[in-house]
Amino acid sequence: MSIDGIHEKFPALRQTVNGRRLVYLDSAATSMRPREVLDAIGGFYSRDGANPHRGLYDMAQRSTEVYDGARAAMAGFIGADAEEMVFTRNASESLNIIAYCLAPELLKNGGNIVIPISEHHSNLVPWQVFAKRYGAELRYMYVDRETGELPDAELLKIDGETKIVAFAHVSNVLGNLLPAETLVSAAKDVGALTVLDAAQSVPHFKLDMRALGVDFAAFSGHKMYGPMGIGALYGRRKLLETMPPFLFGGDMIEDVREQETDFLPPPSRFEAGTQNAGGAVGIAAAAAFIEKIGFDAIEKREKALLRRLVAGLNSLKNVTVIGNRDENAERYGVVPFNIRGVHPHDAATILNEYGIAVRAGKHCAHPLLTYLGAEFNACCRASLGVYNTEEDVDKLLEAIPEVRRRMNLGD
Repeated sequence: MSIDGIHEKFPALRQTVNGRRLVYLDSAATSMRPREVLDAIGGFYSRDGANPHRGLYDMAQRSTEVYDGARAAMAGFIGADAEEMVFTRNASESLNIIAYCLAPELLKNGGNIVIPISEHHSNLVPWQVFAKRYGAELRYMYVDRETGELPDAELLKIDGETKIVAFAHVSNVLGNLLPAETLVSAAKDVGALTVLDAAQSVPHFKLDMRALGVDFAAFSGHKMYGPMGIGALYGRRKLLETMPPFLFGGDMIEDVREQETDFLPPPSRFEAGTQNAGGAVGIAAAAAFIEKIGFDAIEKREKALLRRLVAGLNSLKNVTVIGNRDENAERYGVVPFNIRGVHPHDAATILNEYGIAVRAGKHCAHPLLTYLGAEFNACCRASLGVYNTEEDVDKLLEAIPEVRRRMNLGD
């Protein structure tokens, strides 16, 4: 599939905002969905929409085949086995399941959890809560304020008392790639488990869980051109087998007696009740859509747009790129910036008047924004998807100077 003109496959991008063509630059929060994904979801509910794993009639059997097929497809998409792929609502739920099921055993005798300061709240707050509950220490590795990179010295915080090392593959604020292989190696050296937040990496480059060597990973469908309300938890099979269920109900039990219950093995053990089968079909269709384009083409397009965006922002007066300002730096998906003297919420509101959608605020990463010392302790964030074009970038760059003028701050 050619990447040129691919935005035409996304119906939501055809709308206008305030009489202007929509320029959607908030894919890191939620990406839009191509016609292939919308058709797959609609096709499931209009043809196969019975409850998987419940009935022996034709429609139920088809639903089971489709649902199980979606699991196998997603496992292949990230280099895992189907038995290691649990469907959840989103990355946040996946990370919470890991924390709830691991922490009581791992932290019962104390120890420490190590995470970067740049973590999204979904991969920070659960560890903070459980560290307090079990008397463990939550340690932060601090990134370089200028580059967003993780200094080697920070890895020394992973020591013999470390039980869990949790980190985002790509920062949802800075866009920088964290050294997964190095972090995994450091964790393995001390017998700690690793948890990867892959929500911001899965749409941008090929993942291989076996090659990465992580113990657990989480991602969401709605950030990879799929539907909301569906995500995935990857876990090494041997570890999933040792974990207790998180929820209880139908379709996750082997046998129930009056006083005892035997649970099914993973992944069924973690999928209590009726699942979002339509969402599973949708996320599998999104993965197929990405693979049809090819990650080489996606990376080439997105990196060219990121260079154009960073260079353009650097050229504007009274605009500061937060984190790495080098247009050639390795970066994925996002560019955070501020307009001097303008609160990010005001900037985003004015940009919307020009049909431009960007995220503004603390981006579910309050500790990071505090640590960086950004003006207003917040920032704007432009994030790219496969459907964005040079024209989209240029429209943003043209509109930004108007923000300060509208605020009566001059150019």
